[in-house]
Amino acid sequence: MNQEYHDTTVKMESEGVNPEYIQGWQGGYVCNPEREEQRVNEAYTAGYEDGLEKKTDGFADWK
Repeated sequence: MNQEYHDTTVKMESEGVNPEYIQGWQGGYVCNPEREEQRVNEAYTAGYEDGLEKKTDGFADWK
């Protein structure tokens, strides 16, 4: 298990971060393909981009 992935997910969930951001971050972090266009939104995209960069502190704006 990737401890950074787990710890960041738990932290975001406990701080009430937008679930769309969390799902985007998780997908980006593990390099999953992005969602299909009609299911993408601003929070998801921001999370996906932060996840791709392995950025673990970009979620403050999504609480």
